[in-house]
Amino acid sequence: MQTLTRTPEAPVLRKSFAALILAAAFAAAPTIAFAQEYPPPPPPANPSLAGSAVTSVCDGNVPYITYEIALTDPDSQSTSNTATLVLSDGTNTESIVLGDLVNGQLSGTILWPGASVDANGEPSGWPGWTKVGGQWVQTSGNFGWTRNLTSATIEVNPDLVVPLSYPDATPDCATAPPGVTTASLETPGLASTGVSALTLPIGLGALGLVAVGGVVMLSRRYSRR
Repeated sequence: MQTLTRTPEAPVLRKSFAALILAAAFAAAPTIAFAQEYPPPPPPANPSLAGSAVTSVCDGNVPYITYEIALTDPDSQSTSNTATLVLSDGTNTESIVLGDLVNGQLSGTILWPGASVDANGEPSGWPGWTKVGGQWVQTSGNFGWTRNLTSATIEVNPDLVVPLSYPDATPDCATAPPGVTTASLETPGLASTGVSALTLPIGLGALGLVAVGGVVMLSRRYSRR
């Protein structure tokens, strides 16, 4: 009968495998300890224009836009340093380069698009108006559409939508040519009630005729008694 002899290969392989596992554990231990002691840094913060604003003002019968821009970018993620103001009504668009930020800040004042001043700083133009034959007349050109704006966009990267509307006229400051009032910009007549200047006297005349007719009828009725 043949006697089987046990070879030492299996115990050797088991010992070698255990040694490899132990070596891997020792090798990974510093990495695990480092990850626990030094966690990965948080993702970079996104830049922000929060706190920036634009405002419309009327000064010396001239419409202006003032702006205050503040860029917060602690991790230097913004890819631009130039501020642009974008006006749009959905159909027309006007982009105004305001300038470069200095230490994340920029402020100033610009003329409202379509407005102009002469060499002495006196008003010489208003959006939505043009001079024809020495007379000011309304026009759909000269940035007239900007008079109906309600907002604008500050673009630096990031962008920010801010409220902005054409400045209201005051007793001390006109935002339209001399002699032009808010009422004259509306539909002629009583636009708020829907009654025109022609319809009003006709209506009053009709009421007068009705009243006269009523008096005549009453007079006849009493005379028959």
